[in-house]
Amino acid sequence: MGITAIAFDFGTKSIGCAVGQSITGSAQPLPAFKAQDGIPNWAAIEKCLNEWKPNIVVVGLPLNMDGTEQPLTQRAKKFANRLHGRFGVTVTLQDERLTTTEARAEIFQRGGFKALEKGKVDSISACIILESWFESCEE
Repeated sequence: MGITAIAFDFGTKSIGCAVGQSITGSAQPLPAFKAQDGIPNWAAIEKCLNEWKPNIVVVGLPLNMDGTEQPLTQRAKKFANRLHGRFGVTVTLQDERLTTTEARAEIFQRGGFKALEKGKVDSISACIILESWFESCEE
């Protein structure tokens, strides 16, 4: 039996979201959630969790390239803690140092410059976070 996982790419204005299966190890982007200074519409997040019923939630952990924390790191951790506290889901953190750059490159390949909408970038970032988490689980 594979597991279903949802990934979030935390941001203060937009939170990317993706869902995936461990069997395929791939993820698909879901619509990003708007956020007000890092606070999402929790009802919309709850609806998403109820719809997909994930076994685990993966939250991207933004770090500086040298691995040190940045201001957003603590906020992403707080978001992860709130997901666990509010919905009782298992939450894990995944280093996301290269995902935004990768996401931009991937969207560019798929749809050119016009496809680089912020919400799309965030949700493709969430896909890459989830796929890299699947890969790290296999090792």
